[in-house]
Amino acid sequence: MATNKSTVPFKGTEEQKQKLLQVISELKDERGALMPILQKAQDIYGYLPIEVQTMISDETGIPLEKIYGVVTFYAQFSLYPKGKYAISVCLGTACYVKGSGDIYNKLCEKLGIEGGQCTPDGKFSLDACRCIGACGLAPVMTINGEVYGKLTVDKLDEILAKYE
Repeated sequence: MATNKSTVPFKGTEEQKQKLLQVISELKDERGALMPILQKAQDIYGYLPIEVQTMISDETGIPLEKIYGVVTFYAQFSLYPKGKYAISVCLGTACYVKGSGDIYNKLCEKLGIEGGQCTPDGKFSLDACRCIGACGLAPVMTINGEVYGKLTVDKLDEILAKYE
């Protein structure tokens, strides 16, 4: 199943494109402009697919491979959209030793996506995180900020069903 392609097609609007072009025009001549342009682009689109990176490259003259390198280096940027329900599984030490790795892997299997991706219907996205501060409930995951603790693989179907 390993793929580097987004499972959700890009659906940028003309309004988003105009906002991005305005941001680029305001910032492109400043030294170190790439980071603020990328941050604002992610604010506009919610993520930074290749289509957005290409627009930034075309408008700034910065090579696409440099933009992609920056986007993939910094954890604040995402190549994939977030789902309506953003699932985050804690892989911090306390959770991991209690089985959160198995929970994460089972979610990848059940949702048919890899970490960092979104289901094709846009409903769920899956990410790993490090310690959310609920170690006493390990292993834990959150869905849109709601904490689910003392998880087992067997509980996942029941939890996901709440969001269907």
